[in-house]
Amino acid sequence: MAQRIVRGDTVHSALQAALGAGRGAMRFVPQSELPDGTAYEQFIFDTRHVPTRDNLHDFFNGLVWLQFPLTKRRLNQLQARAIAADGVHAVRGALRDALTVFDENGAVLDAPAPLWQALNARDWRRLFVELRPLWCEARLVLFGHALLEKLVYPRKPITAHVYQAQAAMDSAASLDAWLAQQLQPEHLVAKPFVPLPVLGIPGWWPGNENFSFYDDSLVFRSAPRKNNHTMGSAAL
Repeated sequence: MAQRIVRGDTVHSALQAALGAGRGAMRFVPQSELPDGTAYEQFIFDTRHVPTRDNLHDFFNGLVWLQFPLTKRRLNQLQARAIAADGVHAVRGALRDALTVFDENGAVLDAPAPLWQALNARDWRRLFVELRPLWCEARLVLFGHALLEKLVYPRKPITAHVYQAQAAMDSAASLDAWLAQQLQPEHLVAKPFVPLPVLGIPGWWPGNENFSFYDDSLVFRSAPRKNNHTMGSAAL
């Protein structure tokens, strides 16, 4: 697809050629087909057409549609449902905010429990140095198309919002089916994602072989403090 685009093809045409026939009549179309005043997500839900610009952002969005069609369709369904219920405003509600966070910057991590414990605690030294050998048992699958676009020009602060895999990740199809079922509104509004600076993962960036890489507190931040100003037996 990239070679077709380099030779002068449009992004939507290259993606559509890879998609072929079928797939529920889903199509990639030029951005000009999105009518003025129509919400992008609502248009996709109504028409099964994905408006696509000639840029990296939409190229990676198309790749994710090809790789994870069930999950992308579920995200779109929930976005359209929220738009129908609440309209489009300058500030998204909790559900649309969570959907957008995962759609743009999400990833799925299958990892041993000690890695997850360290990640949840934002204990970066333990996660990336003390437990470094355990990373050979982990698998991180990137989902967010904005995340993929950022990694074309890698920078240390690039962060994924990571969802914990609780099913086999033996194929893209099985992960897609499982993830689509996981995306339930009541679960998403709790924002079940953990920030992970991806260039800290062993093997992802040469600089992290020097463990001083993780001393940057602007990137590897401490966990937010819990509010302990509660009363009675509920106090922690």
